Amino acid sequence: MAAASSSDSDSGRAESNEASSKWLDAHYDPMANIHTFSACLALADLHGDGEYKLVVGDLGPGGQQPRLKVLKGPMVLSESPLPALPAAAATFLMEQHEPRTPALALASGPCVYVYKNLRPYFKFSLPHLPPNPLEQDLWNQAKEDRIDPLTLKEMLEGIREKAEVPLSVQSLRFLQLELRDLEAFVNQHKSRPIRRQTVITTMTTLKKNLADEDAVSCLVLGTENKELLVLDPGAFTVLAQMSLPSVPVFLEVSGQFDVEFRLAAACRDGNIYMLRRDSKRPKYCIELSAQPVGFVWVHKILVVGSNQESLHGFTHKGKKLWTVQMPAAILTMNLLEQHSRGLQAVMAGLANGEVRIYRDKALLDVIRTPDAVTSLCFGRYGREDNTLIVTTRGGGLIIKILKRTAVFVEGGGEAGPPPAQATKLNVPRKTRLYVDQTLREREAGTAMHRAFQADLYLLRLRAARAYVQALESSLSPVSATDREPLKLHAVVQGLGPTFKLTLHLQNTSTARPILGLQICFLYNEALYALRQPFFKVPLLVPGLSYPLETFVESLSDKGISDIIKVLVLREGQSAPLLSAHINMPVSEGLAAA
Repeated sequence: MAAASSSDSDSGRAESNEASSKWLDAHYDPMANIHTFSACLALADLHGDGEYKLVVGDLGPGGQQPRLKVLKGPMVLSESPLPALPAAAATFLMEQHEPRTPALALASGPCVYVYKNLRPYFKFSLPHLPPNPLEQDLWNQAKEDRIDPLTLKEMLEGIREKAEVPLSVQSLRFLQLELRDLEAFVNQHKSRPIRRQTVITTMTTLKKNLADEDAVSCLVLGTENKELLVLDPGAFTVLAQMSLPSVPVFLEVSGQFDVEFRLAAACRDGNIYMLRRDSKRPKYCIELSAQPVGFVWVHKILVVGSNQESLHGFTHKGKKLWTVQMPAAILTMNLLEQHSRGLQAVMAGLANGEVRIYRDKALLDVIRTPDAVTSLCFGRYGREDNTLIVTTRGGGLIIKILKRTAVFVEGGGEAGPPPAQATKLNVPRKTRLYVDQTLREREAGTAMHRAFQADLYLLRLRAARAYVQALESSLSPVSATDREPLKLHAVVQGLGPTFKLTLHLQNTSTARPILGLQICFLYNEALYALRQPFFKVPLLVPGLSYPLETFVESLSDKGISDIIKVLVLREGQSAPLLSAHINMPVSEGLAAA
């Protein structure tokens, strides 16, 4: 009874986990004997029947017996041996003619093997490189029997250690032989020409002139001699050749070859180099603090996984946007693209058996597998649009299908806020001052408004008092009434004891002239004497300034000066229309005397 109840609880727990999961377990075979990585997986309709197959470039157990496998569902449809370990697999359209069946390209060693309908179609070999001249000279001497095989081996070993140009495959095989086999190898190969051959390290596809999903694509190859080659899909000729500072290991492209494209290459020196259509050398460089283990282009963000258990987001110019720490080492990465919902995310396979799915730095989902994940592939398989293919370190194969009702929500993989939420932002000083001032205004807005109004009323009161005082003391040079708009300006000229006093009187009205005005001066008769202390003003035309001159004589010999008050009056009235105070200067002549 106890055993039955425990088994019932385990089955119930498994059913609840499956119900809460976004994935359906379609197939799991721990003994599938598939040893590969993400670059050697591809999904394509190889026969044009709507049934998508899985193409696997299998390394074989322990890197022995590499094979090309094609799977239909959980079963192996075909299997063929490969001459060397596969570097990458890709499917692409070579032409627009019907039937539009994609071709399969498999990079292995120095060659790209192209298959159509799973039959060999074309073999592209990388062009030979010029051999090391010292190596060529040594083999020429061996051909003429001028050096013995032992001397040849010693000199080739010296060249391998010091020369910048690496040795050919023939010389490298010769250096691996035992002493008893050297002479036979030299006699067999001394007449053959020395050829130095590079190998392909990575491969991807690039749309040629259209961005459509079923458009013709070019192959982009990365080679061991630090070069990138773009191949024509029809003739398999080299359309473009670009150089890199290091050997490329991962490639990502976007755009079209005939229009504009951007190419990102992760290299063995730990850097990612960005190239454009017309650039023969990298335009930008992203320097990483650790070696990359994979990277994916998601929209305009380059998501890079490093061997320091972290994911990084970069712009195409190399600016770091974010970093996410992983619970275990990242072994592989790939793109998850759900066309029905317009979703693009990054899948990261970890050494602890987890597959983590991220959109930018937000965790969307976590899938747990029985073993460490070595490769990932997402796309249409069979007749299901959203299928996830996972291979494990022990050679197992896992196939999962995304539920049609599944919706990825940020934070769906784990509970609680993200760790970045606890990170304190480095706010600039001006921003902090602005925020503090805003908070102060929000909290004490009423008191601040009352203080402002009190200061404004006080300012108005002081201005009114100063204006009344100026009117009462008749210090204003402008008339205070609108009936007689006048303006007075006085100028004192001379060094003394006689000064010339010029009064400029102006009618500031627009159309009405002024008549019947008089000017008089009030002064200390002990200090000054005016030749004409009183005179009449002529008719004032609007807008014109009338100069009125008189002379002032200083009578004091003690260097004393005083104020002369000027009054503008109307005939028959005692109240002045306009007044002004003139500060007289000290008489220089009397002061000197």
